[in-house]
Amino acid sequence: MEHFARYLIRRVLSAVILVFLVLTLNFFIIHLAPGDPVTIMVGLENPSKQMVEALKKRYGLDRPLIVQYLVYFGNLLKGDFGYSYVYDQPSWVLIRQRIIPTLTLTLTGSILGFLLGTYLAILVSKLQRTRGDTLVSILSYILYAMPSFWLGLMMILTFSAKLRWFPTSGMFNLRESYLGVRKLLDFLHHLTLPAVTLILLQTPVFYRVTRASIIQNYKQDYVTTLLAVGVTRDRLFKKYVIRNAIIPSLTMLGITLGFSITGTTIIETVFAWPGMGRLLLDAIYRRDYQLILGIYFLMAVFISVAMIVTDLVIAFVDPRIRLT
Repeated sequence: MEHFARYLIRRVLSAVILVFLVLTLNFFIIHLAPGDPVTIMVGLENPSKQMVEALKKRYGLDRPLIVQYLVYFGNLLKGDFGYSYVYDQPSWVLIRQRIIPTLTLTLTGSILGFLLGTYLAILVSKLQRTRGDTLVSILSYILYAMPSFWLGLMMILTFSAKLRWFPTSGMFNLRESYLGVRKLLDFLHHLTLPAVTLILLQTPVFYRVTRASIIQNYKQDYVTTLLAVGVTRDRLFKKYVIRNAIIPSLTMLGITLGFSITGTTIIETVFAWPGMGRLLLDAIYRRDYQLILGIYFLMAVFISVAMIVTDLVIAFVDPRIRLT
């Protein structure tokens, strides 16, 4: 237990340092990029210098860059994510409104994609050199090669425009004022198409990784040894091969979940899903510095937490891995 506590403390400290470095690097890169939010807000071909200077002074953009950084970092330590120049409200208010829809979509797609891809890899591993193995492999290659925006549009054209089974966009039916269970069902109805699209995109990734890992494990010496001493192939597969082969997929799942708050930008745009991805794109386009930094800060925190949790899960699955 003491060993585990020391490991966890080291990883948390490393994560804090990483988040600090990412935040610092992003701050200076964003501010040194061409363009600024004041120019975009003014939106005139020949804006008056007085107007530009007044807006820069209002938002503190006239200060030296190092001073702006220290002010922003000090505010962040107090839980203040800054103020959105474009939306004219605190950045955290905007992020709080969008983070739940994004997490709902990405977690649903990633976890179900992981489960389905891993299950198919395990199922197909028993069908080596058969038509089933070939068929699933071909389908995985086709789905893996599909652009996400094209697949999303095809889902809309097929299941929304033609069959009229699902809505084309949004998270709720704005013409209705559902409450309780009906509102939940309406939400799930709108969630289905973007979630299925994301599952179809994620499943081939986990399938290919798990499938390759299973094949690689069958080539290891321990498999030959256990078969030689009389362990049945079915028991060998269930007790040893699967536990070893699933580790790369768990690692990839952790990385995917780390990027969950901004990992579905294209899907959110295609389905007009009110999530973080669309908010980030809009903030980048309008040079909304405070909002961009707030989203990137949360992304760094999510990735760090996801990597720590992934390491702990992998150590639990495979006792040979030590937390050092």
